Amino acid sequence: MKRHNLIRYYLVLAVVTTLLCVLGSPVLAKLPPSPAPPVSSSPQQQGKVLYDAGRYAEAVQVLQQSVQQYRTQGDTLRLAATLSNLSLAYQQLGAWSEAKQAIAQSLNILGYQQHQTSQQISTAQVLAQSLDIQGRLQLATGQTQEALTTWQQAQKIYSKAGDANGVVRSHINQAQALRTQGFYRRAEKTLQDVYKILQSQPDSLEKTVGLRSLGDILQLVGNLKDSQSALQQSLEIAQRLESPADIGASLFSLGNNARTQQQKQQAIDFYQQTVKVSPSPLTKVQAQLNHLDLLIEDQQSAQAQTLIPLIQSQLNTLPASRSAVYARINFAHSLGKLRGQENSPTNLSPSPASPTPSAQLLATAVQQARNLGDKQAEAYALGSLGGLYEKTGQWSEAQNLTQQALLLAQASNAPEIAYRWQWQLGRLRKAQGDVKEAIAAYDAAVDTLQSLRSDLVAVKQDVQFSFRDSVEPVYRESVELLLQVQQGQKNEKTLEKARQRMEALQLAELDNFFREACLQGEKVLLDKVVDQDNPTAAILYPIILPDELQVIVKIPKQPLRHYSTKISQAEVEKIVGGMRQNLVQPSAIKAFRTQSQQVYNWLIKPIESELQTSGVKTLVFVLDGALRNIPPSALYNGKEYLVEKYAIALSIGLQLQDPKPLVPRQLNALTAGLTQPPPGYSEFAPLPAIKRELNLITQAGVSTTSLLDQQFTKQALESKVNAVSFNILHLATHGQFSSRADKTFILAANGPINVVDFDSILRSRDENRPEAVQLLVLSACQTAAGDNRAALGLAGAAVKAGARSTLASLWQIDDESTAQFVGTFYKQLKNGNITKAEALRLAQLQLLKHPNYNTPSFWSAYVLIGNWL
Repeated sequence: MKRHNLIRYYLVLAVVTTLLCVLGSPVLAKLPPSPAPPVSSSPQQQGKVLYDAGRYAEAVQVLQQSVQQYRTQGDTLRLAATLSNLSLAYQQLGAWSEAKQAIAQSLNILGYQQHQTSQQISTAQVLAQSLDIQGRLQLATGQTQEALTTWQQAQKIYSKAGDANGVVRSHINQAQALRTQGFYRRAEKTLQDVYKILQSQPDSLEKTVGLRSLGDILQLVGNLKDSQSALQQSLEIAQRLESPADIGASLFSLGNNARTQQQKQQAIDFYQQTVKVSPSPLTKVQAQLNHLDLLIEDQQSAQAQTLIPLIQSQLNTLPASRSAVYARINFAHSLGKLRGQENSPTNLSPSPASPTPSAQLLATAVQQARNLGDKQAEAYALGSLGGLYEKTGQWSEAQNLTQQALLLAQASNAPEIAYRWQWQLGRLRKAQGDVKEAIAAYDAAVDTLQSLRSDLVAVKQDVQFSFRDSVEPVYRESVELLLQVQQGQKNEKTLEKARQRMEALQLAELDNFFREACLQGEKVLLDKVVDQDNPTAAILYPIILPDELQVIVKIPKQPLRHYSTKISQAEVEKIVGGMRQNLVQPSAIKAFRTQSQQVYNWLIKPIESELQTSGVKTLVFVLDGALRNIPPSALYNGKEYLVEKYAIALSIGLQLQDPKPLVPRQLNALTAGLTQPPPGYSEFAPLPAIKRELNLITQAGVSTTSLLDQQFTKQALESKVNAVSFNILHLATHGQFSSRADKTFILAANGPINVVDFDSILRSRDENRPEAVQLLVLSACQTAAGDNRAALGLAGAAVKAGARSTLASLWQIDDESTAQFVGTFYKQLKNGNITKAEALRLAQLQLLKHPNYNTPSFWSAYVLIGNWL
């Protein structure tokens, strides 16, 4: 009987350990306690309460007392468990050395205890939980592979002990480590394994938390559909179990999912339900803050004003914690957006005499973070306060606060906070005329962003984050500063740095689009290609800055040069937007040519004589921003279009994968076409000429394997991709490119194939067949109407497919002219012994000479991305 009570005692201990461990793990939320004798009076439980409240410094003090107590009592198992929780609390404070020391002591004790047979089961449980905490520490300090190995060890122990919840936790943690390493397919598979495990479990609070955690991480990696399904199941279980806290938490996560899908009203509904149901003041205020941010985003200021007093009253009820500090900061940011530039924030002490609302919130946040001993929260609050001083031109005070915040963020290993204050420091130094130090600060911010790369999408949910507001400007402002220094002097190193930074921005945009780091594999610099392999090609890098349009040019065997036009970003976007709108209307040819000539004058005219004298025949554009939505082939010089003089290609960045030309004698194509859209997609018109299009490919002498209409399903395409030998994949079907991955797709007979699923199909081929897809053709596709960044979807599809070259249409054109265009393109490719870019040019010129298809709306729709050789 005594032995039974002893085991029960240790299992209670294990539950307490789990409560701390789970809350601090990378993804899982707090699990509820199982029925057990109360242990509320124990220091261990007091430490847990403080930890749950975000009072980490106080938790450390209490847990240190527990360590001394258990060491004196000789209670080694409780000592080991408490040391692991102490490590977790140290991690939250950024005290990495102390955290490593505590977890090492815990594991040393457990290594000894494993040999004590009477306590083997309970020791295994505590050991696995300590490994969970060690893995979290390793991941936080950049030891990703070590974290993965540690969590795999923990999983084995949980499995042996029959702890299904522990197995789930370890799987989710492993997915985090895999994703950080860039192994996204493995991470997805791991998460699907978690889903299967959870599905087989009976309803329980552990299951609702597990499904919610799974839904949250699936959202982070961009799998929004499966995320929504897991979160909905989590909600239903919580409702059946009548747990208001878990109902509220699941509703809140569903709101975040809907918001990510840009279903704003649905997100607001979920947030409002959260406020009604949740017993947690913190969850309520977080939902209200997200609701407020959506209203501000949609400029619904009247409705936003009604929320402000409600949020203020909720904030006043929150006990001091990291989450409460972050809530105050986010509220201050929202008020700043809503009310515009505030009056000078004078007297910003923790108890200011007459502060602005934002200043008071931030001053309170700073003081609370200091009282908590939370360096990360203090870094975020101080930097935000510095930002408030920046807005009112109080440079010295702003810089002092920003530098304090930066030091704290760096000491706490919080790069997702540190880069913001490096960027802010750059802005402040620039404003004060210290250009050299400003450049250094921007360089540091970009370096920090580069180190984050795939982790940017996983920035803490309680830190307001928007790629367009929080990341893109860092790169653009940095480049603007570099090129400003360049004015009046020639420094090729500075130009090289500027264009490399723009490429880094393009890659960051694609990472954000796909929720992962995209470009992998061996690549060759474009400069090497044009200097050695294809010395008749030039590269142009237009860069849209707030007050000017800069162009950097690489002509074969010449140093970089650049030129600029004084014009605002808003004016560039207005003219390019008008050009794009008129481009697809044959009747608007006069207005189009006027706008097109303006863009020609910006991009080409300053360099046109050098291009001619250098013997350039191909122009490769690395386009920026709104310029991606127009085809350079349609630029007009007043007499002729650019395509009449040059072959034209687009590139995502400064490097090419495997830059080799297609061998005409070895053209093998897998083709798939859909003449009728599937049921439920009546907005897409029939495409009867697709049969002729596919026949013309065969008639051009290309060896083809074809899937037509009902044969063209997602499953059939995947099967053929893996079974057939081909170097060209030609898809003639409706499709859409959007600035969101979940809205970028091609249509098959059984419904849409999302761009992420399409990537998965081609990646499975990569695993089975070594030969790459040399050319991907996406015929009859279009960019989403009204989406100024829709070309991201086109670039994303090209990059993720792993194809060396992608030929795609920016808008859908008459399918008869498409068939004629495609037939000519393949005929030239097969028989002409020319580059893909030249084959495209000749096919476009044939349409341009056709009396029915001579306006740019027909012949300029297609663009070639990637390897133009």
